[in-house]
Amino acid sequence: MSQHELNLQSSEPQKPLSMNPKKFAFWLFLVTVLMIFAALTSAYIVRRADGGWLEFQLPSIFWLNSVIIVVSSITMQFAYFAAKKDSLENTKLYLLITSLLGLAFLVGQFYAWGDLVEINVFFGGKGSNPSGSFLYVLTGLHGLHLISAVIFLWVVFAQSFKYKVHSKSMLVIECCTTYWHFLGGLWIYLFGFLLLNH
Repeated sequence: MSQHELNLQSSEPQKPLSMNPKKFAFWLFLVTVLMIFAALTSAYIVRRADGGWLEFQLPSIFWLNSVIIVVSSITMQFAYFAAKKDSLENTKLYLLITSLLGLAFLVGQFYAWGDLVEINVFFGGKGSNPSGSFLYVLTGLHGLHLISAVIFLWVVFAQSFKYKVHSKSMLVIECCTTYWHFLGGLWIYLFGFLLLNH
């Protein structure tokens, strides 16, 4: 290659790196959620160090819920792979299984709250303690985000029936998969944090 050709190449304008605006907004949302939970867990540690902290056993169903959320993350990834291969029926099947597992997780969290009430651990009011309140806030806020993820799943599921989810149109299912993995990882972090700091 001649020096003239090299000069021409170097003078060509470079295309700026770009990201889909929807994907950019989505990642900003994830960062915001991460910061909220980082702040809550930091506040948890600070408040616990102040004393007056009620010690109690975490609901055993949290272990089962952890297994459910990990399995659901696997089925969500299978749905993504199926969409990438234009296997629409498998995409629908795995999305459906993932949403059912998500609902099972939420039901499990509801039962966990019932277990807490049975041992007199309350969110607020007479007889409540910051340790119980933090547990309700952390699990409840995570649960709300998982509800939004299940709704997101249903949207993707509905779009798959309209042939809007396939190898040439992956943005929606890619974001949904990332969100689901994010919430799964967040729960494992929260549960591990509670086990170590409870």
